[in-house]
Amino acid sequence: MYIASESRYEKMIYNRCGNSGIKLPAISLGMWHNFGSVNDMENMKKILFTAFDNGITHFDLANNYGPVYGSAEENMGRILKSDLMPYRNEMIISSKAGYDMWKGPYGDGGSKKYLIASLDQSLKKLGLEYVDIFYHHRPDPETPLEETMQALDQIVRSGKALYVGISNYKKEQAEKAYRILKEQKTPFIIHQPRYSMLDRWIEEDGLKDFLYENGIGCIAFSPLAQGLLTGKYLNGIPEDSRIGSGKSPYLHAHDLTEEKLGKVRALNEIASERGQSLTQMALSWVLRDGKVTSVLIGASRPAQILENIKALENTHFSEEELKRINEILA
Repeated sequence: MYIASESRYEKMIYNRCGNSGIKLPAISLGMWHNFGSVNDMENMKKILFTAFDNGITHFDLANNYGPVYGSAEENMGRILKSDLMPYRNEMIISSKAGYDMWKGPYGDGGSKKYLIASLDQSLKKLGLEYVDIFYHHRPDPETPLEETMQALDQIVRSGKALYVGISNYKKEQAEKAYRILKEQKTPFIIHQPRYSMLDRWIEEDGLKDFLYENGIGCIAFSPLAQGLLTGKYLNGIPEDSRIGSGKSPYLHAHDLTEEKLGKVRALNEIASERGQSLTQMALSWVLRDGKVTSVLIGASRPAQILENIKALENTHFSEEELKRINEILA
């Protein structure tokens, strides 16, 4: 039986999530990869236990994480039942729905039917009565935004989620969602966008500042640009990497252009000067100005958790460092 470390809260930084009453760890664990039916249960447990032992209290899921779809939630449910349920009150568990989940016209999107049915399935798989945060995973142009936001409101009022959020919404879409949810008095506390040194659209779009100015938390996914900012590609493409294995639908050899590789190498030089790995600096950079509440990391082994949390030892950047980084990324 797992017993959590007594020192688990000593080193983690916790940030207020927007204007809400909860705090999130500066580094959260995403379960997008490595927790599906194709993965090893004992390794999953080691990753989760290492994360929790080091103060990571937020675990992020979605209805279709796997593979196969839904298996990440099922595996998390098994581990909760066998080991982690005594610590449920110390954890923030989130899930989402919005992308394809089951066959037919009601298996994705933003309809009330899909969102409520999907969360019911997620709760059953997790073995929980409620999740702490439930997100609409993506904007759905075919469903009125009012219906989607009404579904989120109904989910909170039913007790199936404590708070709600949105993901992958651009600024204009987020503004509309914010107005509707504010009118409904729905506890909309967080947005989950893609954000990294190599993918700064939330700055260019104005979304990052909008969230901060309106008291909405921001949690960044893919802060390491699907592995490009881990340093593993500095000297070519390893066979066991996502690109080398050809297993990633999001990352391919043609994505690693000489221009992009040059930027990664230049960033790695700055990281070395800071006494950090490229991974650590990339996470520190996302957290640098206090406008991002938390970064979502993935892990295939416990050692990655330990390396990533060291990013919190130095999230300060000098003006000169930021200038050099901006010149590289320009």
